[in-house]
Amino acid sequence: MQTNATTTTVDSDQERAVAVISGLVAKARTAQSIYAGFDQERVDEVVTAVAWTLLDPATNRRLAEQAVADTGLGRVDDKIQKNHRKTLGLLRDLRHARTVGVIAEYPEKGLIEIARPVGVVGAVVPSTNPVATPYNKTLNALKGGNAIILAPSPKGEAVCEQVVVLMRGALRRVGAPEDLVQKLPPPISKAMTHEMMRQVDLVVVTGSQNNVRAAYTCGTPAIGVGAGNVPTIVDETADLAAAAEKIIASKSFDNATSCSSENSLIVVADVYAPMLEALQSRGARLLNSDEKERLRSVMWVDGRLSSRVTAKSADEILDLAGIGRGDRPVSVILVEEDEPDPESGFSDEKLSPVLTVFRAVDFDHAVDLARRVLDIKGKGHSVGVHSRDDQRILRLGLALPVCRVIVNQAHCFATGGSFDNGLPFSLSMGCGTWGGNNISDNLNYRHYLNTTRIARTITPDEPSLDEIFGSYWRKYGIEPAQGRD
Repeated sequence: MQTNATTTTVDSDQERAVAVISGLVAKARTAQSIYAGFDQERVDEVVTAVAWTLLDPATNRRLAEQAVADTGLGRVDDKIQKNHRKTLGLLRDLRHARTVGVIAEYPEKGLIEIARPVGVVGAVVPSTNPVATPYNKTLNALKGGNAIILAPSPKGEAVCEQVVVLMRGALRRVGAPEDLVQKLPPPISKAMTHEMMRQVDLVVVTGSQNNVRAAYTCGTPAIGVGAGNVPTIVDETADLAAAAEKIIASKSFDNATSCSSENSLIVVADVYAPMLEALQSRGARLLNSDEKERLRSVMWVDGRLSSRVTAKSADEILDLAGIGRGDRPVSVILVEEDEPDPESGFSDEKLSPVLTVFRAVDFDHAVDLARRVLDIKGKGHSVGVHSRDDQRILRLGLALPVCRVIVNQAHCFATGGSFDNGLPFSLSMGCGTWGGNNISDNLNYRHYLNTTRIARTITPDEPSLDEIFGSYWRKYGIEPAQGRD
């Protein structure tokens, strides 16, 4: 009897999901068909109008406050900064980008490239960034001439609703169809999110790896991003004061809600002690072995990271573990480990201002430790390094399975684009095949476009066999049976 009741409930949920999503997609397609007639100037006006609804300082603060109140994750002032910086940076990237009609011509190749919308985008967004991520995905989608349907986490649904109301108001103001931006209605279920993935034209996912895997198996073209678990190396050539300042700023920002926050710090032995001193002088607290075990007992329950510590401040976590704060506020908690251990938890992503510290004998050992951390989790994402040795920095890019090497920067600010580096502004970092992803760059507006190419004839460029194989033949003493032309 219980089985029948359960089956009936599942069937009912699925039927509701199909009906709701079909209605949203139909409205999105109607809106997108109208929007497809907008020229570049009008598209850019739409993007500007929608972006201002977040960059308006009063609105930004209100949304940041609601995000923290609804989710219990992060800090208001940091979310305000994140919302502003990420959106302004994205606008910089989009400002001169052509996404309507002819976007490139290559006369020497006889090619013309035309940008075409993908249609309706389905975007899954996480509770850790329930404002910045929806805006980022929506602005990219709109820049490409698309409609978008947002699927927020249940925790972030209420603030996402406010985001959508603001966006739709901006669309109305500039004469664009409001249904270019929609969201799933509450209560949001897995069935509804998965049905959205099935019916749209492109799925973009930031958040849990379960959602990423669901996207890749839904039958719709999908872009998902990998898990974070960033190791950062500090070698003996580094400016220790500058490195400590940046690491503390990055790891404490928004209580480490970002997948780009440092999770492991690997310090070469020659500067291990002074580096820990530099961190502690800037608000870090190094735990002794007893305190470390007390922390472990509250961070992991039945082998799973506890939500009680996720995105909480260092002081809150210390209180929860019954560890005294000392005579000043703590920004980051340090725990020492000898070796990366998949069973420890401290070698994994912690989603909190808890930073694991490893001592490396030398730089070679540091690289090995970083690789072993990534083997536990986080392959493909990134590695940080504080060093003045360019050859060592290049080596990390050649040796480690990561898509980004972040050099002498605050990692969580730099990985998703910065005003002083060349990475595109994004809240979704592709991790390549290492991370089970189909992109290795930062998710950006180009991923929301189809491209049509017009190809004309050019002067033939056909090499001879000797041009291709000549050096190979001569090196290995091969005499082609039919000559070299």
